[in-house]
Parts: sequence; structure tokens; C-alpha cells
Amino acid sequence: MQKIIALLICFTSLSALGQQVVNDSIPIDYEYREDQFYFNLTYNLVRGVPNDVNVRGFTGGLGFGFVRDMPINKRRNLALGLGAGFSFNRYGQNLFIGEDENENTIFSVLEGNTDYDINRFTTASLEMPLEIRWRTSTGEKYKFWRVYTGLRVGYTFWYKSYFTQDNNKVSQTNISEFQPISLTPTFSFGFNKINFFASYTITPFFKDGQTDIGEEVGFNPLKLGFIFYIL
Repeated sequence: MQKIIALLICFTSLSALGQQVVNDSIPIDYEYREDQFYFNLTYNLVRGVPNDVNVRGFTGGLGFGFVRDMPINKRRNLALGLGAGFSFNRYGQNLFIGEDENENTIFSVLEGNTDYDINRFTTASLEMPLEIRWRTSTGEKYKFWRVYTGLRVGYTFWYKSYFTQDNNKVSQTNISEFQPISLTPTFSFGFNKINFFASYTITPFFKDGQTDIGEEVGFNPLKLGFIFYIL
């Protein structure tokens, strides 16, 4: 009996050395990874356009994806992230995009006295996030502060400019000035589930675009909103 008790004490001691326990039942994961799935909602603004271009109607976006979290220090509160995602965005504004009889693109700012029902530009893109991640998490702490910053490389595989007014509809899905590859610096910070998100696309959607009166049209999206992370 004494030998059995001694063996039990020895086994218990070895187990305690190999594994600490939280709340007497949940083991601490010292190899944890954080925030590998994300979902963001944004309000979309546009920069790099004439001063008279304003937001009109619904404008916003959503995105989701997976980021492989790769801790680079022993504490695992500093990490690199590399992943893949998808985003869908709509920009409601008063910049008309059409074409003339020679299939040349027309960019024109719609004046305030122009009556129309819908004028929007919509995109669907694949994205590759690259991030540097800092947080206050531990293997037993699931509510923590985070600051993530990085770059998303995007490829817009579908886009559409759509305009409607009485007895007139214009739909453009082939704009010669459009650039499908984009580079977008990103920044997010927050605590637990509530995280602020911001991004600015530094590569314009339209290369060498000009309005009918010679004003430059770059169309650089600025997105402000929230991002939610899931393990």
C-alpha cells in the first residue's frame, strides 16, 4: 500500500511539473495562437478625387478571412501574421463613370441639380493580409489589448459602376483606367471583442483618370469601422 501511495505522489509531482492548471481543470496552452479569423465592417470614404465629389447614398464594406498567427518571442505577445481574405465594398458618390461613342471612359462630377436615383461603384476583391501584431494576451488570458498594423495586397476580380435616372441606365464593367492590384496599409486596435479598424488604399483605382474638365480622378478608398477576431 505504501508503494502505491509513493507512486501516486511521484506521478502527481511529475504531472505538476509538466503542466500547470487554470481553475483546477483547464490546462494552460503555452503554444497558443491568437486571432486567426477576422471579420470587418467599414464605412467607406474616397480620396484622390475632385473636391466636389461627395458621399451619396449607401457606402460601406465588409471583409473576412484567415490570418496565420506566428509568434516571434517567448511570451508570444508579439507575432507576424500572413493570410488570405475576401472583401466586398460599395461606394455611393456623385462621380459618374460612363463612356462615349468611341468607348472612351467618361468621368464627370454630378452637380447638385442633377436628378438621379443611383450612382455607385462596387468591387469584390481577394486580399492577402500581412501584419505585425502586439497584444497583452497570455495562455490563460482571453480578454486583452491588441495593436495590429500591416498591409493588405488586393486583387479586384470584379467591379461595376452603376447609374440610374428616369429612362436612363448606365452600367460599366470594363473601365480601361481601372487597376486591379491594390496596396492598402491597415491599422487596428482595441480590447477584447471591440476593435477599431482603419485602412487607406495607396494605389488609386483609376490610373490617369480625368474628368471631362481635366480634373484628376485617382479614387483612393479610406475605410473606417470595426474588426472582430476569432481564434
